[in-house]
Parts: sequence; C-alpha cells; structure tokens
Amino acid sequence: MNRFGHRKPVAFILAGVLLVGLCLWPGYATADSQQKSDPVDPLPRVRSAQHLKELLDTRSNTIRYSRTSIQGMAIGAADVAVAAPEMAKADDFSSTNVQVEGVDEADLVKTDGSYIYQVKPSSSEVLIIQAVPASQMQVVARLAFGNNNFAPCEMYVADDQLVVIGNSYSPYRVPYPQENELSIMPPIYPDKHSTQVMIYDITDRSAPQKVRELELEGSYLTSRRIDSALYVISNQPTYRLRAEDDLLPLYRDSARGEQMHTVPLDQIAYFPDSIYSSYLLMAGLRLDHPQQPAQLETVLGSADNVYASSSSLYVATPWQRKQAIPYDRSLPVHDQDRTQLFSFRLNNGAFSYVARGEVPGHTLNQFSMDEYQGIIRIATTSGQEWWRNQPVSSNNLYTLDSQLNILGRVENIAPGEIIYSTRFMGDRAYMVTFRTVDPFFVIDIRDPKSPKVLGKLKIPGYSNYLHPYDENNIMGFGKDTTEVKGPYGTQAYYEGMKIAMFDVSNVADPVEKDLEIIGVRGTESELLRNHRALLFSREKNLLAFPVTVMEAVPDPVGRPSYGSFAFQGAYVYQVNGQGFTLKGRISHLTGDDYLKAGDYWGDTDKSIRRILYIDDVLYTLSDSMIQAHQMKDLKHLGSLSL
Repeated sequence: MNRFGHRKPVAFILAGVLLVGLCLWPGYATADSQQKSDPVDPLPRVRSAQHLKELLDTRSNTIRYSRTSIQGMAIGAADVAVAAPEMAKADDFSSTNVQVEGVDEADLVKTDGSYIYQVKPSSSEVLIIQAVPASQMQVVARLAFGNNNFAPCEMYVADDQLVVIGNSYSPYRVPYPQENELSIMPPIYPDKHSTQVMIYDITDRSAPQKVRELELEGSYLTSRRIDSALYVISNQPTYRLRAEDDLLPLYRDSARGEQMHTVPLDQIAYFPDSIYSSYLLMAGLRLDHPQQPAQLETVLGSADNVYASSSSLYVATPWQRKQAIPYDRSLPVHDQDRTQLFSFRLNNGAFSYVARGEVPGHTLNQFSMDEYQGIIRIATTSGQEWWRNQPVSSNNLYTLDSQLNILGRVENIAPGEIIYSTRFMGDRAYMVTFRTVDPFFVIDIRDPKSPKVLGKLKIPGYSNYLHPYDENNIMGFGKDTTEVKGPYGTQAYYEGMKIAMFDVSNVADPVEKDLEIIGVRGTESELLRNHRALLFSREKNLLAFPVTVMEAVPDPVGRPSYGSFAFQGAYVYQVNGQGFTLKGRISHLTGDDYLKAGDYWGDTDKSIRRILYIDDVLYTLSDSMIQAHQMKDLKHLGSLSL
C-alpha cells in the first residue's frame, strides 16, 4: 500500500526549523561495531595530527578549503526603552513544556511571573517585557543582534540571568582552491557556522549587562539547563583541508579571554569503531560562577537525537551503512539500520563519559529515549517503509542497563509501519505507528528483561506528539486521515489536525474516548513538530496551542484536497479526564488581514507562536504583538505592539 500526500516523518528529513536556524550535521560511520558486554573504557584520545588524519582518511570527503582566523562576534548593547519598576512576582505562572521534570529546555519565550522574555528571530532581537499588569504591558529592554551576523534561536531565564543561544554566520574569505588552471569549477566560499551563548545579568530588567560569552564552532544542536548548570551541544562537520591546523575545531570562552582557541589534539576523543566526518562539541558551564571556565568535551562524532535526565546525557546517532541506499530502488541493501548510543554523566556543568551501546533501527526524536530507575529505554524503527525491495519496516523497544547493554526487547511491532510518536510514563511506554491507520500501542516495561505489548487500538489518523494527562489518560496531537482505495491499494490522505484523549486504565483495551478535528487538509501546528509549543495545566483545566487552520474546498474528483486559509492563532480548550471543550480562539490578525490573505497565510510576524499564563491572565505572543486575555472567559485585557 502506498501513502500519498503525507509528509515524511522527521527522522528522515534534515532536521531543523528555518526560523530559528537549528541545523544537524550528521556524520558517517565507517566500520561495523559490536555490542559491548563489558564496561566501556574511557574514550580514547587523538594521539597526533597524523593519527587524526588517519582517522579522517577512513572517510571519503573531497571538500577542501582553507580557513582564516575567526573573530568573536560583537554583541549589540541593550537598547533601554523605559526604566523597569520593582515588581512582585506572581506565584502561579507557566513554564516551558519539557520532556523531563527538572531538566529545562530552551525556548522562544519564557516568563518569571512578572516579565516575559521573547526571542524574535525575524529581527534578531530579544525583548524583556513588563507583563503585569496586563493593561500596562511595555518593553523595558531590547537586545539587538541584527548587525552582528548572529541569529538568536532560543533562551533560558534563571533567576536574575538571561541566557541567549543562537547561530552566527560569516563567510570564509579564502575560496575553494582550484586543482589546476583548467578547472571549470567556480570558486566556493563556504560559510562559517558557530554556536554562541550570551549570558546577561538582568537584576535590573531595564539594563541587562552581559557577563559571559561562549562560542563553539559548529551549528547549534540542543541544550539543557539543570539548576545552575548549562549544557550546550553543537555539530561541526570536518572537511579534507590542506593545512593540518585546519582539521581542529575552535572555541571561545570569555572566562579564558576573548580570543578563539583551537581544541588541542590530546583533548579530542573519538568513538572506537565509529569514525564520523564531524565533531561533536559539548560545553558545560556554571551560571552561578560566570568566571569559571566551561568544561569542553570534543568528540570526533555526531549527534542525531539527544536525551537528558537530571544526571545523564544520552547521544543517539545513526550507525550508517558501509553501503549507502542505492538510487535504484530495485537493488538490494543487506546492511541494517542501527543506532549507537553514548552516555555521559552530568555533574554541575561537568561531563564524564560512561558507556556506549548499540540497538537496531533508528530513533525519531528525543522522546524515543528515556531513563527510569537506572534503566534506559529506547524505541526505534528498522527498515524502510517506502523503499521497494528493502527490508520491511518494523518497530522495536529495547531496555538497557547503565553500561548500555541490552537487557530486554520487544521487536517487529507493526510491520510495514513506522513510529510517529513515543512517550514513556513510568513503567509503561506508549507508541503510535502509522501507514494507513493509527495503531496506538501500550507496552509494559515493568520487567526490563521482558517488555511486552499489553494492548493496542486502531483508529484513523496518527499522533505526532503524546502528552500525559494523568496516569490513566494520555493526549495525542497529530493529523486525521482518510483512506481512499486506488489502483495500487488503499491510500491514506492526511486531513485536519486531530487531538485525542486516550483512556489507558484498561491496558489491554485502550480507548479513544474523545477527539477533536480542527480544519481540513493543510491545517498545521508547530506543536506537531515542537512539543514546547504546548501550554497545558491540569490544575487549571487548560490546554492551548498555536494553529493555522484551512477550511474545506470542494475537490472536483472527490479526493481530499488542501483547503483555503481560514484562521491563524491560538486554540484554547477546557480539558479534563473526559476530553476537550473549545473555550475560544485568539488571533493577532485583523479583519483586513483575513480579507487580504487569499488561500494561504504567509505573514509569520502575526502568527502566534507561544501561549503562556501568569495567574489568571493568558498571554499570546507573535513576532509583532502580545495580547492579554482573561483566562476564564478570554476577555481582552490589553495588547502591546513589538
């Protein structure tokens, strides 16, 4: 059976969000590796420049360029709009929706109960906004980065510190060297990418003071904050360069000075049996000790997905085949997909390597991994769903011990389908696979040595993201689908956005007890690819998320078709254990905007990206505006143009 009109899942696309500039640079393994049953020794280090060349020579990489010195980027000063008054903080306010309690994740918007902090990628700014009272909202400080080739991606707020993280871009000034005078290839000017971290003292919200900078060569991958410790990860591809020094990555830490430094050879580790054509740079620093140098861990490797608990970091990377998937889909491929997993212990900004392991298949996202009571759980998809004459896709769940040895497994779940979402909750796992219908699986992992499927539910559509409501109910956010019979079998067309409440109190017979369908084909929400776009409070019976809604347009052939633009904004629901009740919709668009929109909406400045609350006030944020509404009835309280 074929699936038409449905986008490939995130695991098979070069991951990234264009607006915030997040980029992955996966590396490539060169040799088969074996599952280790003994504890893993510390990571070996590069011994010399010649040794590094030999490691890189295992990869065929023909790109060559020379690199000039990289200067630290100048950072724009705060543009004070108005003096910030002393304000009492609210006791009740929302936080970023994260995977693990106590492990903070960076986002576009944060609040501390008095102020709202917002990254505006469209203008390369970070704003500090007095949010209380809602009728008197005002921008009290504006950090501008537009003239520095720096694009802020996301941030943290920790007490009186603001952490801004983003990517900087600048061209190398030396062109691609010509192999000979007769070469017809034009000069190539590659860009330099680096991850930058700026830490500000915001004791006075109206006058942020920069106290620390950190720069890692490579594109920003992800970060986590655990109490006062910040961990930042970047991926930097390596190239076949002419100068030996050009093989080494660079970093800058203001606690060590303002100059860029080369990572010494003897401080570069590598994963045995798995040599990648990129560097993984991991930095840990203490926010409460701004003058203490960051710990830098540099590995000749790559990261695909990252999971962090309160004490450990797990890096998952696909173990690439020695033989790539052929362009001719009729040709056989005998090697299997595998994922290598590397664990590091986290301790107040310090990394220590623990173990490495390997499981069949590839992960989808960070929710594919979990740690619970010392046991690591990981869900993967093996094979290829849409490649003819390739191994048929199937799905798996593995449990591993602290040394990443496999303890138990349940494999061959939903053959011919692929994982669309996974959520681990205590001693259970919930998995959604899809091809033409949505099998929702409940998996028991109380005994790590013997995980087993307890029950499943087949329904139309699929869930991209699963979120717990309580121990007996879980919410799913994804797409509705329609099955259409065609000449090549049953085809599944995706339709509008679907939210569902699953009752899992009877694990052998899960039930979809409520669902809501929003719009038709073409309806989209950032929540379906970024869990941090969700606002949920069980105590307040509150559920909200941004969505762009398309309304139905008749198709002359009778097939599902893309709709016409009807709404952009926030959907706000009252939610309880029984399901969802739409409370209302909030939009930053005017009536004139809707009249001019036509069939599509492309003005992202007015698109609501995040929703948060402070006490009983709901705030919606786009790049152009903040609106405040009374939570109980969505009565408008105030607006602020940004």
